Amino acid sequence: MIIPVSATWVFSTASLSLYFAVNGSGSGACLESSVSERIFPTHEDAIEADAFVSLHKLSPEHLRAEEDFGCLVINCGCAISLPSVPAIGLNRVLGLGSVEDLDKAYKWIRARAGNRFLQLNVDAVSDEVRNWIQTKGLPEHGPGWAKLTRSAPFSNLDAPVSVLTRRVQGDECLLFGSVMCRGFNFPPSLAALWSAIVGKEGWSCFFALDDETPIGTGAMYVSGSYAWLGGGTTVPEFRNRGVQKALIQARTDYGIAQGVSTFAVETEVPSTDNPISL
Repeated sequence: MIIPVSATWVFSTASLSLYFAVNGSGSGACLESSVSERIFPTHEDAIEADAFVSLHKLSPEHLRAEEDFGCLVINCGCAISLPSVPAIGLNRVLGLGSVEDLDKAYKWIRARAGNRFLQLNVDAVSDEVRNWIQTKGLPEHGPGWAKLTRSAPFSNLDAPVSVLTRRVQGDECLLFGSVMCRGFNFPPSLAALWSAIVGKEGWSCFFALDDETPIGTGAMYVSGSYAWLGGGTTVPEFRNRGVQKALIQARTDYGIAQGVSTFAVETEVPSTDNPISL
């Protein structure tokens, strides 16, 4: 999901992460630890890692076996791998900042098939970790990833009134999964993965509509006062019409009503070659 970088969303303290290609040669309780006790992960990274751990736990057993979907929880971070999908978000190490933890994750994900990446904010890690990256010979991949945060209360995003949104009902879980797969161009067989989070603890899922037909999706994972926004996609023929802006507004409105004070979301670092869009 690419979202607008504006005054309403700010870069978090540890916001710009780089991805390192790993070549072939936890849980919500972590959100309560203070920065002074544990530098990594930040609250924003912890809620993201927690969401992916939850996604894996909720996924059907048959899907884990058929797709070789794996997740390794290490302290408050994790390593996640879904080889049949090239997306970075489902094939990476995140939320780790010590050499000991990174070594465990590296050994695990290096043995996996498919794409494998390490997500780190190199400006925030120790010299020891930087040396570890060099020793492993991990090359930087792509322009990096920016984490944006937004704290309540705030004004709305002026979402177009023509784009209607609503929460996904329990009996629409398969439809939610199929629309998400269509938007992300994932194999239809992965619809069961996204279907599994509908109505589950911590998760809220939303549709954007064209009349009564779902044309976009968005998910929100909440733990304590923090929320992570993900799963934002629009079917191709309805892109660039403000669908994702409307879904962001729907999720933040709902989150505030549930007591969320800080929202976190990731986006690829915008550039002239890859402008932000909705």
